Amino acid sequence: MKKILVALMVSALTLSLAACEGTTPTKQQTGTVVGGVLGGVLGSNVGSGKGQTAATIGGALIGGLLGSAVGKSMDDSDEMKAAQVLERNKTHQAASWHNPDTGNDVTVIPTRTYTSTAGQTCREYDTTVKIDGKNQKAHGTACRQSDGTWKIVN
Repeated sequence: MKKILVALMVSALTLSLAACEGTTPTKQQTGTVVGGVLGGVLGSNVGSGKGQTAATIGGALIGGLLGSAVGKSMDDSDEMKAAQVLERNKTHQAASWHNPDTGNDVTVIPTRTYTSTAGQTCREYDTTVKIDGKNQKAHGTACRQSDGTWKIVN
């Protein structure tokens, strides 16, 4: 379950960096959706038959609730710092910070930089987030948009 929290935090950080035309989803909304999807996927790997269906539904509900809470806890300074890491840091060059408002410690390490088939600069990265005194890790990929913002792709 803690891996879900970290994945949600990474997703919330990166997704919220991307400026979209029209209405941009809130961090809480993004966390809810990502958490629900991840929870449903994890739940679908449990049991079989009716038990698997119940686990999928339960996982989606729990993941959505957890994702909502994590997304709500993210703030603009975390988003800016994560964007700066993706934009400025060399591959394998870590950046860490403590957010006094949330109490979270975050470390982001770009691990690979490449050009996508669409011509975008993309970066794979590892993130460690200290939540309630426990380090949680996640891996993700984000691509630079035409306006210079970063958007998560997986």
